[in-house]
Amino acid sequence: MKHFFKGIAAVMLLLGQAAVAQNGSYWQQHVDYTMEVDMNVDNFQYTGTQKLVYTNNSPDELSRVYYHLFFNAFQPGSEMDMRLQSIPDPDGRMTDDQKKSRIASLKESEIGYLHVNSLTQDGVKVDFVEEETILVVELAQPIPPGGKTTFEMEFKGQVPLQVRRAGRNSAEGVALSMSQWYPKLAEYDFEGWHADPYIAREFHGVWGDFDVKLTLDKKYVVGGTGYLQNPQEIGHGYEAPGTKVKKQKGKTLTWHFKAPMVHDFMWAADPDYIHDTLQVENGPTLHFLYKDNKEIIDNWKKLQPKTAELMKFFNKNIGEYPYEQYSVIQGGDGGMEYAMATLITGERKFGSLVGVTAHEMAHSWFQHILASNESKHEWMDEGFTTFISSLAMNEVMQENKENPFEGTYKGYYSLVNSGKEQPQTTHADRYDLNFAYGIAAYSKGSIFLSQLGYVIGQDKLMETLRKYYEDFKFKHPTPNDIKRTAEKVSGMELDWYLTDWTQTTNTIDYGITDVKDKEGKTEVSLVRKGAMPMPIDILVIYEDGTKETFYAPLRMMRGEKENPYPQINRTVLEDWPWAQSNYSFTFDKPLENVKAVVIDPSQLMADIDLEDNVWQKTP
Repeated sequence: MKHFFKGIAAVMLLLGQAAVAQNGSYWQQHVDYTMEVDMNVDNFQYTGTQKLVYTNNSPDELSRVYYHLFFNAFQPGSEMDMRLQSIPDPDGRMTDDQKKSRIASLKESEIGYLHVNSLTQDGVKVDFVEEETILVVELAQPIPPGGKTTFEMEFKGQVPLQVRRAGRNSAEGVALSMSQWYPKLAEYDFEGWHADPYIAREFHGVWGDFDVKLTLDKKYVVGGTGYLQNPQEIGHGYEAPGTKVKKQKGKTLTWHFKAPMVHDFMWAADPDYIHDTLQVENGPTLHFLYKDNKEIIDNWKKLQPKTAELMKFFNKNIGEYPYEQYSVIQGGDGGMEYAMATLITGERKFGSLVGVTAHEMAHSWFQHILASNESKHEWMDEGFTTFISSLAMNEVMQENKENPFEGTYKGYYSLVNSGKEQPQTTHADRYDLNFAYGIAAYSKGSIFLSQLGYVIGQDKLMETLRKYYEDFKFKHPTPNDIKRTAEKVSGMELDWYLTDWTQTTNTIDYGITDVKDKEGKTEVSLVRKGAMPMPIDILVIYEDGTKETFYAPLRMMRGEKENPYPQINRTVLEDWPWAQSNYSFTFDKPLENVKAVVIDPSQLMADIDLEDNVWQKTP
């Protein structure tokens, strides 16, 4: 494994140099965690020690730090509980049959908690206070720019009854889904601290190296983030073929994991896990851990080669996965991505099992390698993941959809028609409705890319994705970074696109107002009814079956895309200025030869009213 750690170090050195070349003020913090944890599987309580070396790469002196204590959300009266009770459309996974909060009814033995018993900085006790899911720490000594400090902590926790993502004894019988389980240092970046309370959804974290030892009942099989360091002591399918496992005395085993350059650490455990592995050709080792349940085993076996295909698809279309393993683990309450692994529910039909795996695996690139701030820019993670996993499913599952994004457009239109849309700049926890959040993040976020392909061309879009990944992996990119990448690849100006689509609820609405004869030629008149501007593709179909396209670039783009239909002749028209609501053009064919005129035959432009996008000659 030593060669891999050297490889990561070399990559990070190059990334740091590239970052300086792009932006002399670029920096990000670094953490190294060493943790030892003892889990009691009878009462689901655990104790742990944590040594955290924190490097302040910022230009600021820090006199305070914050930790996340996520498990404290799973208590009656918590902010998560209160939000669950007040939002009009609460998450069904977190409510009972009467749509009441499941958190509110947790008993003392069922709640979650995470408490810090002691904390020192470089050996000196520090003052700290728990504010539910946030630990506020006043430092004994400020950390200067470029300085390092070491925090040592003792903590204790209780795993909540499975309510959301993390927990014990899930509906499918998984004993432990251990995500958000340890005191996690909050992110500090150019915007300041991101110490968001755990209320609903998304996460943000600092990259670093994790060294974790987990001690629990030896009957349990463990999987998750990191590389197992002592497989010869553990067995359970982790040992190399032909290796004799050393039998350990006592009732417990200690699992030792190391994970380089990750910003989270998840693990899951169950005494009835089956553990399979599959080596991807020229890629990582895949691990599959799922319950020994005869009703699901067939699907989980069939899932394995499909997962390898998905890994190859993402490697090709985004960029190389940088770790040597990835694990798909039955657990959680749906599907949720974590570093080097995912938790998914496993009692699904085969197509759904592959679909959730595709989505959560794709998150590895967008959330765990690029890692935009998904609390503030959730659409960059969820939307981009939805986009690429839709393409992956279309290929890997041979869905052969002409438009694999059709569902995301339908979702977006339903949000617009509901009148409940909020801008994508809304913090993930601040949406008025779960419905509005879900569509804004997943559907509208996906359309940001599919529609960008309409604007700059499909080849340029995929080139943009690959360059974005290569330039910004391990850097927490912002919305401006994907926009600037697309500008560099396409040669177009795209600030208008980022602004209107993500920072407003402006909509796209174009229509054909007239098609008429003009001195033996045909004149087509168009109108922009929505506030958001777009370049326009127009398809003309003639009575003899031939076709021709016309392209009206948007003036503020300062550029043109290549012909998306090279087999059809295209005429590039004069630019359409945004402030000009009406636009017309003529072409040298008589009206009697024209059968139909269509705006955007690709249907990748999210026009909210398609009724006037087609003109057909009346018989």
